[in-house]
Amino acid sequence: MKNLTLPIRFGIVTSAVLIAYFLILSLLGKHTNVFYSLFNGVVTGFGIYETIKYAKLRLGKDFSYGKGFMAGITMGFVATLLFTIFFAFYATELNTDFLAELSKVWARDYANFEGIVFFTVAVMGFATTLVLTLSFMQLFKTSNNLKK
Repeated sequence: MKNLTLPIRFGIVTSAVLIAYFLILSLLGKHTNVFYSLFNGVVTGFGIYETIKYAKLRLGKDFSYGKGFMAGITMGFVATLLFTIFFAFYATELNTDFLAELSKVWARDYANFEGIVFFTVAVMGFATTLVLTLSFMQLFKTSNNLKK
């Protein structure tokens, strides 16, 4: 559990930034435009990068590809899970008209639009996490090509 405290903390902070960004978009009336959610990838990517970087600094010579990968995946999954829970709470309790507005813009004929939206938010977050963690680990892994 001690090795997971750093990624969990970074995941909580990253989800807080994602939530703040969504609420700012909501105040500006832009939260129904899904193209603004592309910035979520930037926020998540920064969180993953920083998590892996600090894990490498913290572990020093004990850092391995597996430990860095686990740190990035854990951070991204925590952030995605917390943001998805917030998103579901926002859409069902805080702004009950949100999904109706979103369906007018994007999907007119889906019977279970609410479930599709929540599932999509989660899958997008998990996929972004996996791809960015694999990408950033290429920067942080130790190379076997270096001559000693």
